[in-house]
Amino acid sequence: MLYESERGDFSLMLLGDVMPTRRLAVFGEERYLKLREVCASADATFANLETAVHRYLEGHQNISGGTYMTTEPQLLEDLKWLGVNLVSTANNHAFDYGEEGIMATCGYLDSAGIAHAGTGRHLREARAPAYLDTRRGRVALIGVTATMPAHSIAGAQRPDTPGRAGVNPLRHGLTHIVDQRGLDELRRLGATLGYDAARTRRENLGDARARVGAQSATEYSLGNLRFELGAGFGLRTAGHKRDVEENLQQIKEARRMADWVVVSLHCHELGGEKLLTAAQRSEIDELADFAVDFAHRAIEAGADVFVGHGPQEPFGVEIYQGRAIFYSVGTTIFELETPRYLAEEAYARYGLGGDAGPADFADTRYQNDQVGHPADPNYWKQVVAKCEFKERKLARVDLYPLDLGFGKPRWQRGRPLLADEKLGREIIDKVAGLSRRHGTEVKWQDGRGVILFE
Repeated sequence: MLYESERGDFSLMLLGDVMPTRRLAVFGEERYLKLREVCASADATFANLETAVHRYLEGHQNISGGTYMTTEPQLLEDLKWLGVNLVSTANNHAFDYGEEGIMATCGYLDSAGIAHAGTGRHLREARAPAYLDTRRGRVALIGVTATMPAHSIAGAQRPDTPGRAGVNPLRHGLTHIVDQRGLDELRRLGATLGYDAARTRRENLGDARARVGAQSATEYSLGNLRFELGAGFGLRTAGHKRDVEENLQQIKEARRMADWVVVSLHCHELGGEKLLTAAQRSEIDELADFAVDFAHRAIEAGADVFVGHGPQEPFGVEIYQGRAIFYSVGTTIFELETPRYLAEEAYARYGLGGDAGPADFADTRYQNDQVGHPADPNYWKQVVAKCEFKERKLARVDLYPLDLGFGKPRWQRGRPLLADEKLGREIIDKVAGLSRRHGTEVKWQDGRGVILFE
């Protein structure tokens, strides 16, 4: 044996969404330093960097649906202190500061020596794998997001145009399943409210978008919504054909260029029966079916690990063809309430004037911690995962439960510590129940959840 990587022994740490706005390396709690020790001990430590890395007042804000995320460049050193050396930048906050923010993020990550995938100067670069060389093997990462504003999607190059900086998307279509009575009522509404006439006018103008969603005895489009006849009511999603195929192509490329292949998907789109009735997002514990299908196809294309994030809480683990699918590893660093500056549009959305600051924004948006994630303990009970490979086979998965400080002041909460035994058991019991749906058994052992393989 010439190279150590030929043994096929490797350890991979998986963190969820990280949104750092404060220092990490200055703290010394015992359970915090133990978490850091676990993260730093892996050959590669992954995270989804859900932010724009730039200096305040550098660049221009874009249109954002929530908090404008900024991580100042010097904080990347704190992420490295924690052990992070591999990140996805494909997510719904990547474009908070537009194309300038995309390019600044990539540039600062390059300068910090952190491998990154999921955004780029054009679509091909955003889709391309990133590579991290470690002493026990080369790791490839493909970063994908299903959740993003449409204007943040990277544009493809052509012989006559340079493309556009942005994110690597996994778009999807949504179909509403309704019964015959529901379909008939929709047709009546479409005719009487002028939707059918508007569609006809677009067709006569040559607007190709008007032909999306065929009209037939079993399907009908009302505006941008597509409905299909079924036995009852429900939702069905399907991945965008080009996005799926091009990302699978990059996975196959990475498989031929690295020892280990990791696919990351940022996805807020949820599924399952609870989607139709849940009053709180945290009550839903499954991803939409297009994301599940993509996870399976990613493994089939050659991924060693599929890691999902975006729901802001942990979901189940599936072992598929001997490889691990983490449907969500939740959030690991949750400091979106403590940026130093926000864009004017953020304040205006809540009726705040020019004299307001980030604390006013947080107080107003979350109604003094009475609504949203500050009021829901589920968003502060998290996990991170460590995968151990022996002779190229997955041998063990450790799930470390985290306490992110629910109920603490906003300038303290959001930094993860290993959970104590009581909270840790609660978190792992939840993940174990969700994993059991996929045929995966998670056992409590030595303060964490464990998946063992023979």
